[in-house]
Amino acid sequence: MTTTAAPPTTTTTTTTTTLPPTTTTTTTLPPTTTTTTLPAVPVADPAIQAVGSNSGEATRAAQWRLLELGFWLQEPDGSYGLTTRQAVMAFQKYYGLTADGVLGDETAAKMSSVTTRPTASADAGTLVEVDKSKQLLFFIIDGTTEWILNTSTGSEIPYREPDQNTPGEWQEGDSVTRTGLHSVYRQRNEGWWEGDLGSIYRPKYFTGGIAVHGSNHIPNYPASHGCVRVSVPAMDWIWASEIMPMDIPVWVHGSIPG
Repeated sequence: MTTTAAPPTTTTTTTTTTLPPTTTTTTTLPPTTTTTTLPAVPVADPAIQAVGSNSGEATRAAQWRLLELGFWLQEPDGSYGLTTRQAVMAFQKYYGLTADGVLGDETAAKMSSVTTRPTASADAGTLVEVDKSKQLLFFIIDGTTEWILNTSTGSEIPYREPDQNTPGEWQEGDSVTRTGLHSVYRQRNEGWWEGDLGSIYRPKYFTGGIAVHGSNHIPNYPASHGCVRVSVPAMDWIWASEIMPMDIPVWVHGSIPG
């Protein structure tokens, strides 16, 4: 089941507009000052409770709050499952908290007190943004950040591993998620399949062999061979919602933590 939070109210402020680069370089266009409308949200009332990883009505309230703030999860059903943990981790990453996926006191307090929806760096156009510094995936539609997912990008640790499809051959690489402006140019809808470096789920390729794809392991740090990992339910949602169609721009920027 796909859920969508109620539309936020708005408030007007002066900010900068950041566009993705127009080439595959790592350059960001200089910001220009303009007046934009930033989405506002009320303080949570009652406050979000620190439920840890427990399920229940307090968890359901936290799930609705995460959806209201733009952090995607599968369903506000009160169950502290995979996509809730991933949404909490994404929230923690965005606000610089300890990204353990557990709704503790500090996370609950921050979740209760924020008054604007989080935004991507890009605030113009329709695109997918991969922020390597935050380890987050943003979906921007007509300049508005609609949804945010937890992700794990390339570890940037060189590898040499057996080819999973060709016995006796080896795969080598640098595990880097390439920065720059790319676009989705190839995709596979048929569930799990064996790539040369292991199993991947419903990938959408945006540069070479690098794709956004579903995975069973999306930790709080960069861990992939270069791809952009999301949870399997999140990848199913990406396909079902058609939020990442062929040819959509994919802007990768930043440097991995540490």
